[in-house]
Amino acid sequence: SPCIYCPISVPLPSAKPPSPSQCCLALFLLALLGELWLPALLYAAWLYLDRETPARGGRRSPWVRRWAVWRHFRDYFPITLVKTAPLDPSRNYLFGFHPHGVLVAGAFGNFCTEATGFGELFPGLTPHLLMLPFWFRLPLFRDYIMSGGLVSSDKASVSYLLGHEGGGQVAVIAVGGPPESLEARPGALTLQILSRKGFIKAALQHGAALVPVFSFGENELFHQVPNPRGSLVRAVQERLQKLMGLALPLFHARGVFQYSFGLLPFRRPIHTVVGAPILVPRTPCPSHQAIDRLHATYLERLITLFEEHKTKYGVPPEKHLNLI
Repeated sequence: SPCIYCPISVPLPSAKPPSPSQCCLALFLLALLGELWLPALLYAAWLYLDRETPARGGRRSPWVRRWAVWRHFRDYFPITLVKTAPLDPSRNYLFGFHPHGVLVAGAFGNFCTEATGFGELFPGLTPHLLMLPFWFRLPLFRDYIMSGGLVSSDKASVSYLLGHEGGGQVAVIAVGGPPESLEARPGALTLQILSRKGFIKAALQHGAALVPVFSFGENELFHQVPNPRGSLVRAVQERLQKLMGLALPLFHARGVFQYSFGLLPFRRPIHTVVGAPILVPRTPCPSHQAIDRLHATYLERLITLFEEHKTKYGVPPEKHLNLI
């Protein structure tokens, strides 16, 4: 099924502050085991009643999406959202985001916040970044990520968005998924897409327009431990990915006060270019031939988008996408 996964990325040994998900889980457990056990228990009951929300458009907060911290996040790299064609708000859209990168920073900055001006560039459209369902089972953290516009990546969630009456919904999918994050390193242009056709089928079933999106600079943010195909490191990573559904890239970048080693991403510009829409006829039961034809069209448009913009954003003319 089409989905975007938020990888569990494993940094090299170093002092690392706890992640937001760990903090949220710790706070919930402390409350449950302490004097706040009753509110925590009531919240747990509410979680059960609210379990379908991540697959039904989530619960976004315009206030959270406009937090000042996201402007600092944008400016750190910096991140820029580039519009190449108008998008009719009466339609629903499926954005194919490429490449996945280590942490999908461009997708988060552009589609889960208003720091880069999505609402102004594409009025009438509501973006939803799809994320592994596992993360929506974590108390408190689930509500935090939904407030930015993240939703579950399961089939029901995609169908809910793309089948929305009246249009205006955008499902953003990092097509390469967890395996592609293992290819993310400076200079890499490898996309795992040739066998990825679930998102094509979903677009056909709902008549949602397909939009290729390429995020230049996404792979420049971290180095990874060498993991060529066939190596022991890669074999272990792929085995764990199959068992857990989560990618485990071994990454490192810079520190706070020095640039040679640490967990902060490098300050490299990210330009996320949104291509022109591919209009798709609604086909509730698409044939394999129809899926293959649309997939070929999508690949052609994606390559064209990359080739037309690569020299503007620092990619040498002789470099091309490697589709696998």
